[in-house]
Amino acid sequence: MKILLIEDEIPAARQLTKLLMAHNPAFQIIDTLDTVESAVRWIRTFPAPDLVFMDIQIADGLSFDIFRQVEVTAPVVFTTAFDQYAVQAFKVNAVDYLLKPVDPEELKRALKRIESQRANPAAFNLDALSAYFKKENYKDRFLVKTGQQLSFLAAGDIAFFRSSDGLTQAFTFGGKKYFVDNTLEDLERLLDPRHFFRINRGMVVRLDAILRIHPHLNGRLKLETRPAPPENAFVSRERVVAFKTWLGG
Repeated sequence: MKILLIEDEIPAARQLTKLLMAHNPAFQIIDTLDTVESAVRWIRTFPAPDLVFMDIQIADGLSFDIFRQVEVTAPVVFTTAFDQYAVQAFKVNAVDYLLKPVDPEELKRALKRIESQRANPAAFNLDALSAYFKKENYKDRFLVKTGQQLSFLAAGDIAFFRSSDGLTQAFTFGGKKYFVDNTLEDLERLLDPRHFFRINRGMVVRLDAILRIHPHLNGRLKLETRPAPPENAFVSRERVVAFKTWLGG
């Protein structure tokens, strides 16, 4: 069986490789990729593998974005430390998911199921998986508190989200700010990626809010936004390539 790994943590990739080879020395790990961009390029270039292991959160975003850019014809097993993503994916297809750190017995059971299903390709509902991730089913409003009342804040009115001290704030184009219950990790999944991008660990920015982009130290980019954020808005070095791709549509 030819297996493709999409995993940005080197120790995790090595451990998964070790477990796979222990299960069956005849397995071939044909490549290990660490970004959405490299995975999309690889899938467009090479024949489909027999199986793909995908981490959910990789270097330049969520692996869900791969399904929005390219057709994935191989069965996929998700590996993640965040079970809310994997459970969501598992509901719409016949492949499996594993929580990190990967348990050898769980992996063994998953591989046995997959090897059994390989004899019956109809068991894999890959069309449903691709369709699910291509749906534009994104959050378009947030419930926020204004004084003693609750009100709705439209996603289109939000210039950026900022996380500080474990709390997430939404800043509107009008300069107002509201607390929201979602973490930035939640927002990466809930917001339309055509309009919003997580530029670093603490900030998600809307495209319409970006006024100017300046090269900065250590390979980062500095953004001027409207309104101006409480602190300088930098695109982290690890996200610069994905950010430029996002800007280009």
